[in-house]
Amino acid sequence: MLYRRLGKTDEKVSILGFGTMRLPTIGGNDTRVDEEKAVQMIRYAIDSGVNYIDTAYPYHGGMSESVLGKALKDGYREKVYLATKLPSWLVTSREDMDRYLNEQFERLKTDYIDFYLIHALNRDFWDLVKKHDVFDFLDSALKDGRIKYTGFSFHDNFNTFKEIVDSYPWDLCQIQYNFMDENFQAGKEGLLYAASKGLGIVIMEPMRGGYLVSKVPPEVQEIWDSAGTQRSPVEWSLRYLWDYPEISVVLSGMSDIKHVEDNVKFAAEGFPDSLTEKERELISRVKEIYRSKTRVNCTGCQYCMPCPSGVNIPENFKYLNNAEMFDNAEGEKALYSGLEGQASNCTECGQCEDKCPQKTPIREMLKEVIKLFGK
Repeated sequence: MLYRRLGKTDEKVSILGFGTMRLPTIGGNDTRVDEEKAVQMIRYAIDSGVNYIDTAYPYHGGMSESVLGKALKDGYREKVYLATKLPSWLVTSREDMDRYLNEQFERLKTDYIDFYLIHALNRDFWDLVKKHDVFDFLDSALKDGRIKYTGFSFHDNFNTFKEIVDSYPWDLCQIQYNFMDENFQAGKEGLLYAASKGLGIVIMEPMRGGYLVSKVPPEVQEIWDSAGTQRSPVEWSLRYLWDYPEISVVLSGMSDIKHVEDNVKFAAEGFPDSLTEKERELISRVKEIYRSKTRVNCTGCQYCMPCPSGVNIPENFKYLNNAEMFDNAEGEKALYSGLEGQASNCTECGQCEDKCPQKTPIREMLKEVIKLFGK
């Protein structure tokens, strides 16, 4: 495992971080985490050198933090930097912040958090937490040792990102970034700006929720196969990010032990500035193909869920994108026919769009699903 300094802190973190938003589940139910498998995976990662573990209050309906607390028993807590997040959208008072943090201590079976982030900041959530004295909360939690470092995760535009970076002496930020998102949300400009201010950079969605590595289009695979060094699409996605010396940690939402084994192996070669110009050009070609084939901008993050009308929004969009990418509308329609929570259940309430980090016009795109696959 390779390690990098996290921004202006003196902490050395593994370049591969374990993101616990996509732990293995039972029966397709997001809140029924397969605890035995999850604990095995997390401990295998730690035994293999991963020392940055990321979770958040809402992941798996709150089960992510609880399962992680079990995984970090038996001395594992002392081996890692633990990161979790304040649910910014749920804050209604200054007291709420302490209440949520105390609840997270209970779930995680710990009395301190190494990296405490304000979760999913956008313009609205940023204004909300400022209104309720988030800076006083952070200063207080730092002073009494409940948290060691402060940060935020982010889903909005560069101007809002810059404002947040400049507002407080943060230690780190967590942004969505991959070879498709160089100009999306904070983007490359935000990444470099935060790094110039000394913030550690933690990357989420390195594969856009698996979209860049599952069911790879033939023309994309042909480009990957043409490389002098053979790598899987997963390794290409990770190596693209580790090539940036400004990036400290890349989070992977691993849901199978094989994912952990492979990613640990890939991390042994994740040196900064190690890709050749030819390899960077190859990644650019892949990016253009994906861009031309993307029907709807969805990473499967589940922030839109649950839908009050029972629509499985990410699954609907997965079938729509697959039909476009693989020119296989009939095949995807057959799979879609067995989906519980089809697009036709949508009542257009709009709650999902308020929550979507990608600002996807969900209601409009669900109509595209119906148009392609029928009711």
